[in-house]
Amino acid sequence: MSFWDDLWRGRSTEFDSGSAATNAIELTKRHQRVSLTKQGAATGNLRINLSWRMRTSDIGGPERGSLLRHPFRLFTPEVVQAHTQSMVNVDLDLGCMYELADGTKGVVQPLGGFFGELNDPPYIKLSGDDRFGSGSGETIFVNLDHRDDIKRLLIFVYIYDQTPAFDRTHAIVTLFPSNGPRIEIGLDERHPQARSCAVVLIENVKSELTVRREVKFVYGFQAELDRLYGWGLQWGRGYKSADR
Repeated sequence: MSFWDDLWRGRSTEFDSGSAATNAIELTKRHQRVSLTKQGAATGNLRINLSWRMRTSDIGGPERGSLLRHPFRLFTPEVVQAHTQSMVNVDLDLGCMYELADGTKGVVQPLGGFFGELNDPPYIKLSGDDRFGSGSGETIFVNLDHRDDIKRLLIFVYIYDQTPAFDRTHAIVTLFPSNGPRIEIGLDERHPQARSCAVVLIENVKSELTVRREVKFVYGFQAELDRLYGWGLQWGRGYKSADR
């Protein structure tokens, strides 16, 4: 079987996935859902990472052309452009609205200093606040050993107190389960006026833990995401602490 047969046959799999080397599942509009339970990945700590960089077209870098028109570009590594705060003045934050099995609801996010707890309710912990899009990005940990205590989690990204700039950044949210391939959700849609995005919904339904791609941009903040998903929390103006 030829290389091209392998390449195109890979597009018909259940999920859009990377190569064996990348060991990743990409959730897309076409393939939106994956089961952590069926992968044997519903235990241990689930690591959820947000990273972003400036789009190369905005800093003078060349856009990669069509693979069909230039097939050998598949073997050419993409030039990675470094970025600094002066290049893109945007502060993307990672957050998580949670609903536990006992009805408790809340949020874990840098804004307001709601960093959560990993071994106690809500079993969700934000590692810190990356204000400039460093290589490590921002990370939330979810203790899936307490999965029976979790009903649903909404992972979202928002821009803190800055001009909307989702269209100027290339952001990706990656889930690293304790077992199996990582799960990637790209925020590639251009929504220049959006300030928040619901990225992924994790639900525990009949003892099955599933991950579903959302990628819904809104022009408001957390309260608008709350209304969209019926969370019912009370929202007010929040600020980040200076030491995080």
